[in-house]
Amino acid sequence: MTVPFEFGDRLTIPLIVAPMFLVSNPVMTIAACRAGVIGSYPAHSTRTREVFEEWLIETQDALAAAEAAGERPAPYAVNLVVHSSNTRMEGDLALVIKYKVPIVLTSKGAPDDVFKMIHDYGGVAFHDVASARHAEKAVEAGADALIAVAGGAGGHCGTINPFALVNEIKQVTDKPIILAGGLTNGQDLLAAEAMGACMAYMGTRFIATEESLAPEAYCAALIEGKATDIFLSAALDGAPANWYAPSLVQAGIDLDELAVTRPGKIVTSDGQSKQRYKGIWSAGHGIGATQSVVPVKALCEQLIDEYAAARQGLRKQLG
Repeated sequence: MTVPFEFGDRLTIPLIVAPMFLVSNPVMTIAACRAGVIGSYPAHSTRTREVFEEWLIETQDALAAAEAAGERPAPYAVNLVVHSSNTRMEGDLALVIKYKVPIVLTSKGAPDDVFKMIHDYGGVAFHDVASARHAEKAVEAGADALIAVAGGAGGHCGTINPFALVNEIKQVTDKPIILAGGLTNGQDLLAAEAMGACMAYMGTRFIATEESLAPEAYCAALIEGKATDIFLSAALDGAPANWYAPSLVQAGIDLDELAVTRPGKIVTSDGQSKQRYKGIWSAGHGIGATQSVVPVKALCEQLIDEYAAARQGLRKQLG
């Protein structure tokens, strides 16, 4: 495992727990970091800037206490939507700078001034990309690494096969790549490295954990679900996203009709229609790996063991 950043020696495996809206939180993040895995949460999961600041303080205090007790936790990360449509961006960025968040996971736009402000306090910026052109723009703006969001990722996602996406990004830049989309176990992490990524994202696998904010029904659905239950649609806000199909049906949505609904139509419709979609759940193609609700620490330890076994098995295969 070679992670080309100063914090690399703090990681037990090359993994970032993806920031998931209304699912990730400080408790989940802290547990992952203490296990040697980068934990994260989205700034926009909090109702206000004040709550976001409380989350940052809680995270930093807990990791500082762990370090004082002799542990070497992994750094934490925060997802920041840097597009101009995010009315909270300026205030949330100010808090990121104030608390010197070590890793900022940026998405939706690639403004060079934001990356510069992150670099000025010593942070690093990893930016979501779904194509080679996205990667070119992010590199030009100053991103430190590219999160290759491939087809199969939960929530907002790319649509390109991970092999093709990583290869196309490698043709335009030698920046580090973090692969996202459908990864579920330690063997997948090793496969991502073999493809040329230095780290990987995992989101869906961490939804059904004891520390998650996901309701019990959501976790139960993931345990029952399979990859064939995932439905891709851009109808809600104009961007492709993967949804758990049974939750769409339960909301009274006709999947055949949704398949031909133009991108973004839902957000331009009346308030009643928007309310109709509040109860749907997202998940990625890796949904089938969820077997039970477990503590984050236990899941991280399982992934660590799987990754070690995969490395050992590959060495034997190679002779």
